[in-house]
Amino acid sequence: MSPSLDLSRWREAPKGVGYRRWTIISSGLRHLLRTRLFITLLFMAWTAGFLIAAFGFLLSQSIATGGWLETAATHMGPRVEAVVTAIGGFIVLFPDIIIGGFFTLVFWLHSFLGLGLCLVALTVMVPRLIASDRASNALTIYLSRPLTSADYLLGKLGMIVGVLLLLWTGPLVFGWVLGMLLSPDRDFIVYSFLPFLHALTFNGIALVVLAATALGVSALSRTSSPTVILWMVLWIFAGAVAKFPLAPVWLRRVSFSHNLSEVRMTVFRLDTALADASASLPLLTEQMGDSLRKAALSAQAHDFNGAMMGLGVLTVLSSVVFLRKLRPE
Repeated sequence: MSPSLDLSRWREAPKGVGYRRWTIISSGLRHLLRTRLFITLLFMAWTAGFLIAAFGFLLSQSIATGGWLETAATHMGPRVEAVVTAIGGFIVLFPDIIIGGFFTLVFWLHSFLGLGLCLVALTVMVPRLIASDRASNALTIYLSRPLTSADYLLGKLGMIVGVLLLLWTGPLVFGWVLGMLLSPDRDFIVYSFLPFLHALTFNGIALVVLAATALGVSALSRTSSPTVILWMVLWIFAGAVAKFPLAPVWLRRVSFSHNLSEVRMTVFRLDTALADASASLPLLTEQMGDSLRKAALSAQAHDFNGAMMGLGVLTVLSSVVFLRKLRPE
C-alpha cells in the first residue's frame, strides 16, 4: 500500500504570539506547582490570607451589637463584660486610630511573610528563568520569528508576576475583601482602605525590584549553581551584613532586602500609627505610652531616599544584564 501525501491547506485558526507568551508563563508555573515545596508555600500563603480575614472579623465583632464577642462576655462575669464594652467604646470613639492602626499592623506583618515566601520560591525559580535556556541553546528557538525578545521577556516576567500573585498579592487581596464582607458596617472599609493601599504599594515596589533582580541574576550564568549562589549572596548574606551598625553604606545599598525593609517602614507608616495611638488614646498608663513611643521610634525609616536609590540602581543594572544576554548564542 503506497503512502498518501496530504497537501491540503492548514485550516486551523492561528493562535498568535500571545499564545506563545502564555505558553512560557504557564510552563514555568506548572513546573513549580508540581513541587512539594511550592505547594507548601501556597498553603502557608493562603492560610495567612484567611488569618487576615479572621483578624478583621474578630475586630468587627468587638463592636457589633449582639455579636458573638458581646454575647460570650455576658456569660463570663461583669468584669469581662465591662472590658469588652470598653474595647467597643474605644473603637467607636477612635475608629481611625484603632481600625487603621490594626490593619496597618496586620498588613505590615503580612508583608514579611509574603516577601519571604516569594524569595524562597524565586530561589527555586531563578535557574529556570534564563540560565537553563542559555545552557540548552533554547534562546535560538525562543527568539526566532515571530517570537521576539520582548515576547520572551514578557513571558519570563509573567512567571515572576504569577508567583507573586499566588503567594503574596492574591492572599492579601482575598483576606481584605473577605474581612470587609464580614464586617458589620462601612467604617471598616473606610478606615482599612488606606493601609490596604499601602500594602499594595509595597507589593508593587517589591515586584519590580525582584523581577528585575531575578532576571539579571539568572542571565549572568549558563549553569544553575552560580546563579543560585549569587541570588543567595544578594538576598541572605548581603542582608545579614547590612544589619551591622558599622556596615559600609555601599554594602547596604547592594542588599535589596535591607533596602526593601527601609521602604516598608516608610510606606506602611507604622511609626505614625503607633505615635498617634500613644498621643490620642486615653486611659493608657504611662508605661504603655512610653512603650508605644519607643516602638514608633524603632519603626521609623532611617534612609528611605538612599534605599530607593539603591533599589533603582540594582533594577537598572539587572535590566542591562538580562537585556544584553537576551540574544541567541
